[in-house]
Amino acid sequence: MSTTAPPPAPPIPLLRDGLLDGLAVLAAPRSPATDRCLALGAHVSALEADLLDEDATRHAAEQGAPAHVLVVDAAVLFGAGGPDLLRTALDATWSAVHAHFAPEKAGKVILVAPRAQSGAHAEALRAGLENLARTLSIEWSRYRMRTTALLPGPETTDPELAELVAFLASSAGEYYSGCAFTLT
Repeated sequence: MSTTAPPPAPPIPLLRDGLLDGLAVLAAPRSPATDRCLALGAHVSALEADLLDEDATRHAAEQGAPAHVLVVDAAVLFGAGGPDLLRTALDATWSAVHAHFAPEKAGKVILVAPRAQSGAHAEALRAGLENLARTLSIEWSRYRMRTTALLPGPETTDPELAELVAFLASSAGEYYSGCAFTLT
């Protein structure tokens, strides 16, 4: 008689419903990483602009509702990888981050990197995002801007990543700036 193991139980959400009520999250671009924020009560909008055009990106950011948190999913921008997409993802990330910045407002920037081992140039993008988060945490700390980078591992699931994005977007995430979260 053969027996099969039962399917694994779905993960138990760590964050409570309504945690992000009233929080405005700007996604560049919209991705599964921001879906959990929406489920927890945040207003999530996409930065609708050609992210490689800094003026258009800044204009789109100014026209939209003010956001408390910017989530840049550079993994989506990187796509299948390659040297051209590495440059595109880094430039688009900077354009979105720069457009979100305003000296008169505090805020958060969460940079999501591609998974480890997801292409020849993925590690370069991961290193670039970590460096950007660490540098901006120092340069923009006087403006109360907090930056973090998420570096998912090859086994990191989308729900795990989304849960961490939501945690960092919450008031509990105020403690973190300049951190790179390396996930397994």
